[in-house]
This record gives sequence, C-alpha cells and structure tokens, in this order.
Amino acid sequence: MKIDLTDTTASKINNALVQGRRAIGTPASGMVLTLVIVTDEEHAYDALKAANEASREHPSRKLVVIKRISRSPRDRAQARLDAEVRVGGDAGAGETVVLRLYGEVIDHAQSVVLPLLLPDAPVVVWWPVGSPANPAKDPLGALGQRRVTDAYTAEDPVAELATRAATYTPGDTDLAWTRITPWRSVLAAALDQQPGIEITAAEVEGEAYNPSGELLAMWLADRLGVTARRTVSEGPGLTAVRMETKDGVITLDRADGSLAKLTMRGQPDRSVALKRRDTADLLAEELRRLDPDLIYESAVKYGVEALGEPLPAATPAGGGGEPATPEQPAEPAEAAEAAETAEPAAKKPARKRAGK
Repeated sequence: MKIDLTDTTASKINNALVQGRRAIGTPASGMVLTLVIVTDEEHAYDALKAANEASREHPSRKLVVIKRISRSPRDRAQARLDAEVRVGGDAGAGETVVLRLYGEVIDHAQSVVLPLLLPDAPVVVWWPVGSPANPAKDPLGALGQRRVTDAYTAEDPVAELATRAATYTPGDTDLAWTRITPWRSVLAAALDQQPGIEITAAEVEGEAYNPSGELLAMWLADRLGVTARRTVSEGPGLTAVRMETKDGVITLDRADGSLAKLTMRGQPDRSVALKRRDTADLLAEELRRLDPDLIYESAVKYGVEALGEPLPAATPAGGGGEPATPEQPAEPAEAAEAAETAEPAAKKPARKRAGK
C-alpha cells in the first residue's frame, strides 16, 4: 500500500502510517529499529531495495531522506516536504517513508526525521553515497547509535579511510570493513588450527582503489604486530592473502571472486566459499550489532600510511608470492656461446642486454 503526500508535515506522515497499518490489518508495528537512509535520487532505488531485503532479518521503519536541490534562487528559498508512505508488501518487513526535501528545509532535515523515529528503538543512519567527513557531528548522524558509511563509493576510496580514522566516534562503521568479515573469519580459524605459530610478515592482494584491501592489511598488521604489504592485482575485489611463517606460507587465494583455496603446510588444501556479497547482506550484518566495533576502530586507526604505497602483484610461474627479480646476467658458458656468434665490435656498437 502506498500513500502519496505533497507539501506535507511530519504530523500528517505519522497519521498516514497509522492509517496504512490499520488498512492492511496490522495496527501493531512490531519493528525493532529505525533505519535512516541519506542518499540522492540517483541511488535511492538501489539503497531502498537493499534495505527492504535486510529488513526481512531486521524489521524496521525505513526513512529515506532525499535532498532535492532546486535550480532557481526563488525555488531554493521555498521550503517543501513531499512524502511517500509505504506499508505492507511494498515496504519489506516493516514500513517505509520516502522523504523528499526542497528549499530551506534541506538544511533542517533532522527536524523532519526526529518526529518519525520509532519511540524507544535504536536508530541506525546509513549513507550509501556521499557520506559526511564526520558522521557523528552530522545533524542526521547525531540521531543514530550506529552510523554506516561506505568508503568504496568515495572519489578516492583509500584516502577516505584516513578521514574515517581522523573523525572516528564510537558507533561508526564502514561497509568496506563489513566486506572482509568472511576473510577475517577464515584467516583467524586457520591460525587457531596451528597454535603457537609465529607470523613474520603478511601480504594482501587485490584490485587497486579497494579500501577493503587496505583495511584487511591494517587489521593483520595491527593484530599480528607484523609488517603487512599491499599488492595490486586485476581483481575482482580481494584475490589473495599470504602470511609468512618460519615453516612456510599460509595462503588464502580467491582468483574468481567466489571460491578460495586455503593452503597450509602439513595440511591438505581445502576449498572455502568466499562469495562477494551484495549490499543487502552487508547491511544486514551491520544491523545485527548496535555496540561500538572496537576491532574496526583499532584497524582503521592503524593508518593507511603505515602500509606504504601498493606494489604490483607478483606473477611468477607457479606462484609462491615472491616478487619478480630483474633478469640476471648470462652464465659464463652462455656468454661465450653468444660471443662466438656476435658481430665484431669494430663494425657494430655493442648491443644492450635484454631487459635493460
């Protein structure tokens, strides 16, 4: 059921929600939280679709805040609020209010959202794109116990992590961190199977401008107290993690973005499902916890600059994770054979060695 309201108020929106629930025969709300989605018109559909899918695990009231920028100065001076109220099957598990703000009301979005929050229920604020530099000090972000951003959508995703670290407030999190939860789980389980093992270095391989790769490297460096280097591959996403030990290399390799292979010395290789998850799954995971994520805080504050510049991934035949080395000079026997067939130096200048 959908109810369209033009040039409306928060009070009329609340009345429409009550009428909608009564019309479909569910006067009780039965929702566990309020999810505030701050986005633009371009990304509103995808964001709401992901939120509806996540609401099947977390029934919620979803408030979609869309700030419509007017073109003319006169329109920008006029405040207007349009709303679309959805209940029942059109709203997933819960109810949805799409708020479109015009004119001066854009600068006071929190005054529109505040009367629509569920009483005595936690609030989560999510920016699918265009997250503020300091989510906790944003007027809408200040309403939430949890604030979810996504560094992957930033113009410079890796640099965005430095901003997240500088402005971190308990309750902040990022979907770039959520994407590496399966990787962290598999790597932690692998180390649990070999108690007392000493890790001497780590390497994370993935496509360029992927903040999840930096976060995973920072997590390994922070937790293990070792040097973690970041190498660049063609993707998709993260492709491999290697942890060096005195007894060999522990490798988690995912070349196809779906199935990974875990290799450890003394144990048979095993396949691990590491499918790339969609936004709905990531959002559902974040909604499972409402307390501050201390591990994320420690990892993001480790600092991207501590990792250094990403290096090209090693691609020697047979793998092994070792960087390629420059071509070595020919052996004496090979050099002598080459000299027999070379042209006299007096007639032609010496040729450059291959690879120089």
